[in-house]
Amino acid sequence: MLEPLPGGRWMFGLAIKAMIPYTGSVSPHVEVLEPGYARISIRQRRRLQQHLGSIHAIALANVAEFASGAAMSTAMPAGYRGIVTKLQIEYLKKARGVVTAEARTALPDLSVEADHDFTASIRDEAGDLVARATVTWRLGPSR
Repeated sequence: MLEPLPGGRWMFGLAIKAMIPYTGSVSPHVEVLEPGYARISIRQRRRLQQHLGSIHAIALANVAEFASGAAMSTAMPAGYRGIVTKLQIEYLKKARGVVTAEARTALPDLSVEADHDFTASIRDEAGDLVARATVTWRLGPSR
């Protein structure tokens, strides 16, 4: 990450928006990114809300998918890739304010292309679980 540099977090955020435009649409803030672990937050704002005044379900799915992929891809060695094949999410309570998606992954055997599930949990500022996603990634050697 670019954190040690002046304005590094801001530059990293711009890079994310450029590389992954749809993910960038929720303005994710990467708090921690380590091999196999990611913690990413989004802040409630009007463009992310639905008619009930809380963060829209798809914005939550977006940040959950991003957290699972960030955790997984930072642990993956060069020469391998992943693509989402399925996303399931449970919405447990209204998401308001700043919410944080967290994912921790352990990589499976990557020598054969296969589908693998990774989980991301989303919590609000009080620490309450607002959503939990299971993201299925097809992992395998790059072609």
